[in-house]
Amino acid sequence: MRIIAGKFGSRRLHTGRGMELRPSSDRLRETLFDILQTSMEGCFFVDGYAGTGAVGIEALSRGARRVVFLEKHRSAVALIRENLASLGISERAEVLPVDVVRGLATLAARAEESGAADILFFDPPYAETEEYARVLEALAGSPLAGPQTLVIFERARKTNLPAMHGAFVRTRTVVQGDAALDFFMRA
Repeated sequence: MRIIAGKFGSRRLHTGRGMELRPSSDRLRETLFDILQTSMEGCFFVDGYAGTGAVGIEALSRGARRVVFLEKHRSAVALIRENLASLGISERAEVLPVDVVRGLATLAARAEESGAADILFFDPPYAETEEYARVLEALAGSPLAGPQTLVIFERARKTNLPAMHGAFVRTRTVVQGDAALDFFMRA
């Protein structure tokens, strides 16, 4: 797996062979960041269910000011830290080794002072479809998700997310191969 573009374009990332990870494909990440390109410079980006950290690292490569990685599996946390260290960008990143909903609560408490995130990206295991609703419920009254915050989910193409969930409305869906990206904002 490699970084698609930006400061670290074409650099390879460690993927943790034998681990049960399903990293976002290069093609899907390229599509995602083509859509986000004008929003990346100086943004605060959260990568939930981070796995290898490829999406958040791509955000850093393309100019994100800060990225927080949320990942509960110890082996994946070590892999993210290894990838950040190999690129020398650990100071612009934070890895929270917790369940995503718990990590969102931690970030929400900080958001009172530091403000909302610009982009929240979530890529839960495709089989765990209940995670999409769990995340949206955790963000419902959270100061982490402000009026301009973009909430993005990667999902299996066959999985359908509702057009509205609580305070959030889907604004766009992009299908790429067997995967899809759903973009949400506060209604």
